[in-house]
Amino acid sequence: MSRPFKIEITESEEELKKRLQTANLGNQKEKLQMLWWIKTKQVKEQQEIGKRLARDTSTVTRWLQKYRTDGLSGLLEIKKAPGAKRKIDDVAMPTAVNYAALEEELKTGKGFSSYGAIVEWLKQEHGQDIEYTTVYAWVRYRLGAKLKVPRPQSHKQDEKLVSEFKKNSELFLIV
Repeated sequence: MSRPFKIEITESEEELKKRLQTANLGNQKEKLQMLWWIKTKQVKEQQEIGKRLARDTSTVTRWLQKYRTDGLSGLLEIKKAPGAKRKIDDVAMPTAVNYAALEEELKTGKGFSSYGAIVEWLKQEHGQDIEYTTVYAWVRYRLGAKLKVPRPQSHKQDEKLVSEFKKNSELFLIV
């Protein structure tokens, strides 16, 4: 014979119902629904809760144990994996002065021709050997910068003709 099903729900029916209506995540809704059923005495056994929620009784047992030990906030807590450790942090990446220098260099009209050029610049100017992909991620996504390179010009262009064209085109634009 199984152990008797006894659990004390400290929250009121109204509070559980309100939280159930405002819950966004399905997993949280299931847990709140379970507590509401228990509080309103609609269920008498864990097996019945498991059937209603289409969950195994071991899951229901684990949820109830979590509620007993940590309360409602512990039961509804959303755990997030910490993720991988950053390959580059504030210590490894250029210091604040170097950040400013890199940002200023990116803002100038000269800019960099490639991300590889930035890697080389960091190595030469600041003595930091940082991988290409890391530099790309930092410049593109962290600093929100794009490489600025002037449009290529033909080496065959005659400077006199270009300046004459600019002078003549201004006359046409004014009129």
